[in-house]
Amino acid sequence: MVDLHVHSVFSDGTLTPAELIALARKTGVTAVALCDHNTVAGLPSFLAAAEGSGVAAVPGVEFSTDYRGREVHILGLFIRPEDYGAVTALLDEMLERKERSSIALCEALNKAGFSLHYAAIKAGTADGYVNRAVIAAEMVRSGVCTSVAEAFSQWLSPARGYYQPPERLNALEVIRFIKSIGAVAVLAHPFLAMEEGELRTFLKEAVCAGLDGMETMYPLFDDHTTRLAGEIADAFGLLHSGGSDFHGANKPDIRLGTGRGTLCVPEKIVTDLEHRRKETAKKH
Repeated sequence: MVDLHVHSVFSDGTLTPAELIALARKTGVTAVALCDHNTVAGLPSFLAAAEGSGVAAVPGVEFSTDYRGREVHILGLFIRPEDYGAVTALLDEMLERKERSSIALCEALNKAGFSLHYAAIKAGTADGYVNRAVIAAEMVRSGVCTSVAEAFSQWLSPARGYYQPPERLNALEVIRFIKSIGAVAVLAHPFLAMEEGELRTFLKEAVCAGLDGMETMYPLFDDHTTRLAGEIADAFGLLHSGGSDFHGANKPDIRLGTGRGTLCVPEKIVTDLEHRRKETAKKH
């Protein structure tokens, strides 16, 4: 089996890229895609750790984007080292906006009675990337919340009024960018952000922009949702993809490769996506 959506300490996971490769080898996962949020900083060590391990490393990134006011996550898979600079340049301005949003969130929570020190939280990350999951983990460590899920539901969702989302990159523009560097564009966890009707509307435009695939296998999908995702992907001519969205201890109920115990993404998935990458590379 393969896992084409995992996170490391370079965003909001708790394992290093090398530890992810070691865990994949131990658990029999034959291919892993590192898709940290809005950064490629962990990819060099990820690829280095995979050499000679028997685990195929797929270098990726998870872009936080906007589509008609909805936060939509787009994975760029098979990012080439020579394109890391272009990806970073695209993300730099967005990361600055994200940091301002995270600082404002900590300040708002402190006014509500918390004692969160943004500088210390940032210093505790591998590359200074702070998002709500990192802040939630700090709230759990400090004992003010019992779980990351509680932190989100009680304090960190936009509905609570403390978190103001930053302006994000346009989803369709990001898809075009991914294709322009010869990588593969995949829609992550489609039903977490959109209902079926909204998803179909988005896909009409996204496919025209170059979207290659969609996650049809995801640990939070029940059997009905998995079937529906597959049917929609087929209807739009999209490749199937899947992954656990593993974050280590920050999502303790999600295991690498198997999610909550029922996820099983076959090797054919990565083979199909790799074939698409080769087709895209011929055009660039």
